[in-house]
Amino acid sequence: MSRRILAVDDSPSMRMLLKASLTAQGFTVCSAEDGEQGLAAARSDPPDLIITDINMPVMDGFQLIEAARADAALRTLPILVLSTEFSDDKKSRARQAGATGWITKPFDADKLAAAIRRVCP
Repeated sequence: MSRRILAVDDSPSMRMLLKASLTAQGFTVCSAEDGEQGLAAARSDPPDLIITDINMPVMDGFQLIEAARADAALRTLPILVLSTEFSDDKKSRARQAGATGWITKPFDADKLAAAIRRVCP
């Protein structure tokens, strides 16, 4: 069965890149352009995994992770952060919010797929 991934990123090109590379790896991908849309999408049709950027308008990635962890239906859902940020402070904040893992942009499609399979077998 194909894993459903929700990709949340304010960059249309990054959403397209994620969809193309993950679909080629056998995943089903839907997307949202900010944390608020991502949270609504996850609540209406929960995916198997969320991949989120950190820096987005309306609701950023940290807020999205915190909101998902506060929602009983999404509490245990794996959430990977995919960001250009790589400071220990940001990674620590994401872990404290409840992120499952962190991948730095630009990403390697094979490594991203391996990370997804690790947290979402």
